[in-house]
Amino acid sequence: MKTVILAGGYGTRIRDVADDIPKPMIPIGPYPILWHIMKWYANFGHNEFVICLGYKGQIVRNFFLNYEAFTRDFTITFGKGDLEFHNSHPEVDWKVTLADTGLNSMTGSRIARIKKYVGHEDFMITYGDGVSDVDIDELIKFHKSHGKVLTVTGVRPPGRFGEMVSDANGQVAAFNEKPQASGGRISGGFFVASPRIFDYLDIREDLVFEQGPIRKLVEDNELMMFEHDGFWQPMDTSREYQLLNGLYESGDAPWIKK
Repeated sequence: MKTVILAGGYGTRIRDVADDIPKPMIPIGPYPILWHIMKWYANFGHNEFVICLGYKGQIVRNFFLNYEAFTRDFTITFGKGDLEFHNSHPEVDWKVTLADTGLNSMTGSRIARIKKYVGHEDFMITYGDGVSDVDIDELIKFHKSHGKVLTVTGVRPPGRFGEMVSDANGQVAAFNEKPQASGGRISGGFFVASPRIFDYLDIREDLVFEQGPIRKLVEDNELMMFEHDGFWQPMDTSREYQLLNGLYESGDAPWIKK
């Protein structure tokens, strides 16, 4: 199943981390978050990707055009043009389509513009700025079980503030720095879509997938939610950038299969 990744936005809320590259190219460890997202899907056997480009899309193109040089040791002999690679990487069977979906296009417009690359089969959609340990196999199984147009992964976001648990006398029994919210769920992305989704989309630049199209799907009873209670974390701010890099450096990143 192909995976469409929305990687064309401006990422204005995280410009203090890097304002010279698009947000999906901001690194976690040595590789951009976009690569981490792709690796998660590839862990489940889904290695065909369509990446929707926009803001500074040439930087994403450059990464994939030079992927071998970025990820492998090599020797270059000047004057002869000889290039010898010394090791390998596991992404040998990836197929990546890079599609220019417009500088100012919103999410709905971007998805509409890649219709020709996904064909007439179910496909997945996600954002280029968030990682999770969502079970892709179970997500697809759920989507196929109900026959609706779209499945969205519903997550419980991390709490913004510390949570304390105390007894009647005020004795603190537990303190969680970033607890998981216990209320309602929000969209964590990680969608699975029927090709009928294109009946709800068009290429108008201002078409926001999460507004008109999804509201219409709700009206038509064509949207289902897959519940995910595990790890989910976007990278919208410098604090979240530091959090994700801290998890990676500690060897405790839930989105990386051991």
